[in-house]
Amino acid sequence: MTDVEVVAEQEKDWEDLERMAGQSPIIKFVNYLISNAIHEKASDIHIEPKDKFTRIRYRIDGILFEIMQSPSKMHPAVVSRIKIMSNLDISERRLPQDGKIKVAVSGRGIDLRVSTLPTNYGEKVVIRVLDSKSIMMGLEQLGMEEMVCTAFQSQIAMPHGILLVTGPTGSGKSTTLYSALCQMDGDKLNISTVEDPVEYELGFCNQVQANEKIGLDFASALRSLLRQDPDIIMIGEIRDNETARIAVQAALTGHLVLSTLHTNDAASSITRLVNIGVDRYMIAASLNAVLAQRLVRKICPKCKQIYRIPENVRKYVENSGVGQEQLFHGAGCDYCRGSGYAGRVGIYELLVIDERFRDMINKDSSANNMRRTFHESKQPSLFDDGIKKVKRGLTTIEEVLRVTEVYGQTEQEVFVESIK
Repeated sequence: MTDVEVVAEQEKDWEDLERMAGQSPIIKFVNYLISNAIHEKASDIHIEPKDKFTRIRYRIDGILFEIMQSPSKMHPAVVSRIKIMSNLDISERRLPQDGKIKVAVSGRGIDLRVSTLPTNYGEKVVIRVLDSKSIMMGLEQLGMEEMVCTAFQSQIAMPHGILLVTGPTGSGKSTTLYSALCQMDGDKLNISTVEDPVEYELGFCNQVQANEKIGLDFASALRSLLRQDPDIIMIGEIRDNETARIAVQAALTGHLVLSTLHTNDAASSITRLVNIGVDRYMIAASLNAVLAQRLVRKICPKCKQIYRIPENVRKYVENSGVGQEQLFHGAGCDYCRGSGYAGRVGIYELLVIDERFRDMINKDSSANNMRRTFHESKQPSLFDDGIKKVKRGLTTIEEVLRVTEVYGQTEQEVFVESIK
């Protein structure tokens, strides 16, 4: 078993439960859960108390897998051990708590974000694994095709304006933003971020942790940052009108602003900003581009094989140029836990706001009209980019359809309906 070393753990006076949490078997068990999760490339560890056992699950490539069931009698000590490691109050079991742990696994520093939640069978714990290796990847390694990558790099080199990255939770938005920041010259630029929480520590940035409990929300942190002579500002998420308004003002006064939104595609971001309360003329004047993205699971290299496309998905690729001989899937093996997939890669669509789109925004054009114009410009949509990766044997058509679903329809179906 790989050793897990807790960095800067504080000493306290333990009572009975603390003594249990400090016993070697519990320490070894928690260390194993963490080190094994990192080895399996899990993004989250779920420790879930049930009536007669505790269920341990890892989220791997976006999907939860049950790893084991442990005895219920171990659960309080396991939770207490994790609380000790993350400097949480082990006597408080009625309220949720959040903490963090720094560990060294095989000489590599890993940040863990801990969340506890009281349930009817005890406290559930979720540990988010934040491996800084992922943000050191180049944009091409994230899965950007050459045309999108070149255009995106042009956008992050702009002197001012807003660049948005959009998609659902878990679609890789933060990784894309961090990778974009890593492309910039921190020695010559004043780069600042406002995040909740700070997921990865970047030595060349000034990172601010938002904390609404003490009144330091995104908007107030942004106002202070603007007095710090910034060149580039990264906002973890635009959540409300005030944050959006300050971001727009910053962009219009000579700053490059990067942030995220939760929308299904690039065109929907304009509608989202309008719904937040931003004036259309302000959006048109400040917005440079919107990158929409998803993560699709990659076919397992150990059990990859050619297969015949099922009839129920054939209709989605009839006009996409995908030939039968080009389709692959994973048969399932020990390496991929029988899933047929191992690892993930991004699919993207980049909407650059040129004069056509600025005019459409000012004229109150709908998201459907923008999608039509985007399609007519021959730019690849999320679905198109996914099909490219199907053709290259990176993923399956079923996986592309899964992540581009919008309220029971695929992104492709929604688009077709929108242009009828």
